[in-house]
Amino acid sequence: MMTMIFALPWLYVVMRSLMPLPWPLGLRIAVALVLLIASRFHDLSRLSSGSRFNPEFPRVVVMLFNWLFGGLVLLMVFQIALDLAALIAMLAGIGGGSLWITARYAIGMAAFGLAAVGVWQAARVPRLREVTVAIPDLPDAFEGYRLVQLTDLHISRLFPASWTRAVVAATNRLGAELIVVTGDVIDGSVASRHAGVAPLRDLSARDGVWLSPGNHEYLSGYDAWMAHFASLGMGLLANAHTVIVRGERQLVLAGLTDRSARMADRPLPDLGKALAGAPADAPVILLDHEPGRARQAAASGVALQLSGHTHGGMILGLDRLVARANGGFVSGAYAVDGMTLYVNNGTGIWPGFALRLGKSSELTRITLRRG
Repeated sequence: MMTMIFALPWLYVVMRSLMPLPWPLGLRIAVALVLLIASRFHDLSRLSSGSRFNPEFPRVVVMLFNWLFGGLVLLMVFQIALDLAALIAMLAGIGGGSLWITARYAIGMAAFGLAAVGVWQAARVPRLREVTVAIPDLPDAFEGYRLVQLTDLHISRLFPASWTRAVVAATNRLGAELIVVTGDVIDGSVASRHAGVAPLRDLSARDGVWLSPGNHEYLSGYDAWMAHFASLGMGLLANAHTVIVRGERQLVLAGLTDRSARMADRPLPDLGKALAGAPADAPVILLDHEPGRARQAAASGVALQLSGHTHGGMILGLDRLVARANGGFVSGAYAVDGMTLYVNNGTGIWPGFALRLGKSSELTRITLRRG
């Protein structure tokens, strides 16, 4: 099914964008073959690693595939729009053949130019985003409390150890009191990503580094990765909580598993279990990789939920579709029945579709205020 879905953009582009061009037949066939290889990116990834989710190619090859595949998808969208315009023009009796040939050149350059920008924006070290969250009845001891959220790092061939070191250094410079990681840290096995995640050991904050799992942890060997993250000094919050103390006042930090746990025969998200035994009068910050359960969290008295998973929708316009698949939540802060939900665009991005256009990655420092 996935192979058929990814074949459709290639077929449409070849028939509607490429074949009408006045190029020699051999050149058109050659370009069609290059685009065919690009359209098979995820099948080739499976051949390289055993999983469509984890391309084991050199970084430059992963970026090249993302550029070609992204350009192919964008060109299909642009060609559909051009065909609709041509249909309207034909019905109105205007426009000529040469006009549409010129338009095909224009949309081709636009598609692959935008794809190049999108890959560059996806692969860079993220910039700082400052977020302030007001929490009713926040204890005075936690007024101005600062934490950094990392999420969707997707450490892989696209995001190697050098990238991770840069993210860790930038995070530590922020001087936050707490660092939280809301899932999808990796793509690949512990053996293949051991060097890439090693710099995470250097993350440092007064109240520790705490992690809740995302769906890609279950795709990559959940038990092995949880043990490895613990060996790097991270606290694990999988349907569990910890209590942060300032004098006599407390703040609860809880974390859930992901619904992908079902495929790995591991415990599903259980907020009741995560909060069992937590102090009743302390505000709760919840780490939940996917934002779609926010209303249940709000009903359980959570003050702030931190999520990722959506990558911010990646591309303006596409973000509306991503929102529909995640309870209406895709990027930024939302007021949800008295709770604040913050959906992080992601520190990194899945290397299987690494494009960002209008939805930048972020290194997110969150400051808590009473209000």
